[in-house]
Amino acid sequence: MHNPAITQVTIDNTLANRWSGRAYDATKGVTQEQVIALLEAARWAPSCFGDQPWRFVVWDKNTDAASWQQAFDCLVPGNQTWVKDAPLLLLICADTLFSHNQKANRWAQYDTGAAAENLCLQASSMGLMAHQMGGFDPDKARATFNIPEQYTLMAMMSVGYQADIATLEGEILARETAPRSRKPLSELFFGATWGQPVPGVRE
Repeated sequence: MHNPAITQVTIDNTLANRWSGRAYDATKGVTQEQVIALLEAARWAPSCFGDQPWRFVVWDKNTDAASWQQAFDCLVPGNQTWVKDAPLLLLICADTLFSHNQKANRWAQYDTGAAAENLCLQASSMGLMAHQMGGFDPDKARATFNIPEQYTLMAMMSVGYQADIATLEGEILARETAPRSRKPLSELFFGATWGQPVPGVRE
């Protein structure tokens, strides 16, 4: 299923084609080289002081099914119904403290989001599909995988190859086939003062 973003002007294909789909091909795994490429993309995201506050925990169903299952069990049931076919799961965490002075890093979550998006775009460029999820139990994940309290658990992510949407049904299928939409540019981006659209932006 090809579901590109509908934009006012042309944007890069990798950005336009990045899509958080839910239909994963259970027969196709992600190679170790692909995993490393995804992590390298995240590693080279920008961050305040170059501190790189993100930490990712990675579970590969094809090399460690037991650990992948433990991660899967941290997801809410609504996500489990479609994530079951994804070969790769990740947990994305943000360090609350700067490494150089141990003071509070209020930009950590912002920077961690940049690293996660880098990974999503790299996945898209490689023909993979990444889907970020807030629907998981952070307390369970922290206890299961011994994550220090210093780190804020931000999101989980599934990665894999897209399957035919016929593998989905019910509400999940309806969400998968719904038209993509975004708020208009004029509601999100302002020129010179708050609430004033950027010149050239259509309503």
